[in-house]
Amino acid sequence: MSASTDLVRRQLDAYNAQDIEAFMAFYTEDAVLSGLNGAVNQEGHAAIRARHLDLFAEFPENRADVVNEIDLGSIVMVHERVERAPGGDNFEVAAIYTLRDGKIARVDFARGS
Repeated sequence: MSASTDLVRRQLDAYNAQDIEAFMAFYTEDAVLSGLNGAVNQEGHAAIRARHLDLFAEFPENRADVVNEIDLGSIVMVHERVERAPGGDNFEVAAIYTLRDGKIARVDFARGS
């Protein structure tokens, strides 16, 4: 596993553990989250933190699992299967992580139906 894939996987582990401090440590201060080919949804640590604190509160059993990934060095594309709660709402997403200086600088999400 490359350093890029390892970084994204450890970020996903922190997400699944709902450990906001560990999760945020993987992001640059100016990181952005966006829909694929869409507007930026969250920009910067404060906005990303707030989004995930709300998400973790609303879905305390939320989990994302890697289905497949493509590692291009500074770009890591991950096909994830997300389950909000056991037996609950689930969906698939392609997350395109852009890395800079050993952290995640941008994530573009494409959500399946």
